[in-house]
Order: sequence, then structure tokens, then C-alpha cells
Amino acid sequence: MAKKVVVIGSGFAGLSAATHLADAGYAVTLLEKNEVPGGRARQFEAGGFVFDLGPSWYWMPDVFEQYFAHFGKSPADYYELVRLDPSYQIYFGQNELMQVPAGLEALEELFERYEPGSRPRLRRFLSEAQYKYEVGMRDFVQKPGHSIFEFADLRVLSSLFRLQMFQSMSSHVHKLFSHPQLIQLLEFPVLFLGATPEKTPALYSLMNYADMALGTWYPMGGMHKIVEGMVNLARDKGVDIRLGEEVVRIDVPNGRARLVQTRKGEYPADVVVGGADYHHVEQQLLPAAKRHYSPGYWDKRTLAPSSLLFYLGVDKKLGGLLHHNLFFDEDFAQHAIEIYERPQWPSKPLFYVCAPSVTDPSVAPAGRENLFILVPLAPDLEDTDEQRERYYDIVMDRLERLTGQDIRPQVVYKRSFAHRDFVRDYHAFKGNAYGLANTLFQTAFLKPKLRSKKVENLFFAGQLTTPGPGVPPSLISGGVVAREIARLLPAQ
Repeated sequence: MAKKVVVIGSGFAGLSAATHLADAGYAVTLLEKNEVPGGRARQFEAGGFVFDLGPSWYWMPDVFEQYFAHFGKSPADYYELVRLDPSYQIYFGQNELMQVPAGLEALEELFERYEPGSRPRLRRFLSEAQYKYEVGMRDFVQKPGHSIFEFADLRVLSSLFRLQMFQSMSSHVHKLFSHPQLIQLLEFPVLFLGATPEKTPALYSLMNYADMALGTWYPMGGMHKIVEGMVNLARDKGVDIRLGEEVVRIDVPNGRARLVQTRKGEYPADVVVGGADYHHVEQQLLPAAKRHYSPGYWDKRTLAPSSLLFYLGVDKKLGGLLHHNLFFDEDFAQHAIEIYERPQWPSKPLFYVCAPSVTDPSVAPAGRENLFILVPLAPDLEDTDEQRERYYDIVMDRLERLTGQDIRPQVVYKRSFAHRDFVRDYHAFKGNAYGLANTLFQTAFLKPKLRSKKVENLFFAGQLTTPGPGVPPSLISGGVVAREIARLLPAQ
């Protein structure tokens, strides 16, 4: 008889783990508390508008290719992928607009316009970033992170200094470039990793390689098309997906998880994978004596940001917007400090606007626009309707002014989402949106372990464990944990 695996949570990590394990011969049941699969990458429709609830950037296309290729498939079997050009644009102020092109030659020309003579420095920066990306994806993110000894081979150790683990992202960028807008362009991807650029290892310039060389893409129909493809693949492999099944307890007799209980029933298990929020699974679903980490341990973790999100349906087409739009017309450093150093609602927030209807007519009625607005915030803030409305007005004032048009009178659908919704929908620890921060002391084997030390057949996947936050890392996380289970507890 094949071992029974119960996977909790149908986000990218849970779906990835479930599909890998089913492919390896396990009998897999996946339990999802919500009525729609995908975790943070759910989708909803209102008034003819189709909104992705969470992720909107499709970076690292090679990770998706590798995932589907493992099962003899490709993304093209499930969704149509288009590359965006320009990749995105940045508003630095009134009449200060930078459009970031998809091609490297055009990107070099952009840098030359802002900072003459910077072309060779950009080439050097991206060459180093490519090395970090290739070594990181090959030697680091695929490891389970049990201990430092996984990294104790000469090939990896010799690359540590080239990976710039001990230099900050900020100092690395400032050594090569001086124009403040180019610096913000290069530093913005790390804003969601969980620390200021001054405290983020320069290793993470690998994100710039993913951005500028590998490109920004979009699956037609929305990011949820990835989830739909993964769900179809999982079911083809035999995964039994149960929606609307919120797990309330894991029974652990004699040190082994034997039964996963939901509000609707119970599921015997030989192996359990927590693909939902790690803190919730460990601190709320396990008996107290079987929790490896203490509440104090969790309170000391540095979390990646939360977010205030607005989903807007607009009764006209808008000018001045591309698919992805960053509004950096206020102080980048100050907002970062108010997320990471002195957590508070930001005084002058940066924000991001996604307008997928610019690319994809299927996500909005004809002649209308679909807007997704995101303000990055510190986790664990007081989240009230009054605060949300205040920040809606702050953001919309600037969006209207910088793009030169009235928008609010044409908003025919509006929904907000922030800390308390992340807690309610995903049991997200402190209302985080992106998991655990990728700081130097929370990298690789310093993250919460993917295998419980007190429950021998309980494993974890997702943004609070190896390899970290984001859609591609979550996909990888599911594969890493599946390989560990196959190694330690074979299917038969």
C-alpha cells in the first residue's frame, strides 16, 4: 500500500509538494480551507472584472519551465505566456517617468541617458547578478536547509565571496552607480525581501538578473492560470483536492502525525506536509508538547512586508499606465524605514499599480480598466477601515495627479484587503503577505526547518521555510520537501 500523504494548503508550495509526491507514488490528499485553490494566488470576479488576489509579477520563467518539465509538460500546455515590453514603468514625479525596456541593449541605452558612461558598469553588474542567479538556483535553493554542512563543500564555499553574502545590496549598487533613479530601479526588487537595501545581502542582485535579463511575463487570463494549470496537473497525477476543508488539528500519538482533522472530517496520514502558514500549522494545529519552536522564537523572526491592496474596476480606459507601474515619487528610504526599522503606517508611501487590462482584454469589460493597487506595509499593524480609506485617498490623489486624469468618479467596483484579511483567509502570521524575510540571519539553514524535530513525519513548505518568499521559491519549496520525504519515508 502506498503511504498516505496529507498536504495542508493549496498555494504554490502545497500544490507543488502534492504533485511531486503523487508522481513519486504516494496517495496524496490536499486540504484547502478556502473554496478556491491557490492560496494567496486566488482569483475572483465582480461586475465583469477578473481580479488576481495576490501575486501579479511573473519573474523567473525558467523555474516554471523546470517545474512543468519534471512531469513531461510545459507552461504552454496550460496557459499562454507573453513577455511585457516595456517590462514596467516608474513614476519618479510629475513628468519624470522611466520606462524599463525588455531588451538588454535598450536597457543599456536607458542607463547611458541617465548616467553617461554607465554601460560597462551595468554589464558588470548584470554579469555578477547572473553568476549569483545561476549558482543560487543550482547550489542553494534546492537544498533542504537542515544544517550548515550542506554548504560545506569547496565549490560552494569558494563562491561565497563572489556571491557577496557579506556586502549589502546598497553598498554594491552605490559603488557602481550614482544617479538616484538608477539606484532606486536596482534596489526596488529587494523591498519585499524583508529588510532595507542597507541590510540585504548583495547576493540578492540576482533579482535584477531575473528582472532585466530573464524578463517580466504575464499569463493571459491572469496569474491564477498558473494555479489552474497546477491543479489540473495535480489531479492528473491522482491528487485528491478537497476545497472548503479547514484543518483544525493534527493528532500526534507517539511522536507521529496520524490524523488530520478538518471542520468536515478526518484524514489518516503516514506523512503530513504543512503548506499553509508555518506558524499557524506549528503553533495552532499541533499539541503544545509537539511544537519545536516557542512563541518567543516566532516573535523574534523578521517578516517580509504585509500589504494594503485595492481591487478597482474603472468605467473607462485610462492613460499613463502600463501593465506594471511603480510610484516612487516619495522618499524610498523613508518608506523602507517605516516598514523595517520603525514599523508604522507610512507617512508618504510608495505604491504599485497593476493594470492587467492594458495587456489582457479578458480581465475587464470592453472600454473599462482593471486596477490592482498595492502599498507595502509593516506586518502586525492595526488595520481599520478608516486607515484603509485614508490611504486610498493618499494613493488616488497621487495616481490621478501623476497620470493627469480623474479616476475616482469612474470607480464602479472597489474592494480592499490588508492585515486582518491575510490573517482570516490564510492564517498569515502577523498578517504578513510575503512570508519570512530573506535577511542574512534568516537564509538557508537559518530558516525554520522544513522537517519537524518533534513530529518525525511532519514537514513544511512555503514562504516561511526554505528557500523563502515569492512564487518561484514556493514552487521550488514544494519540490525540495517532496524529495526529502521520498528520501526519508519512501512511498512503499
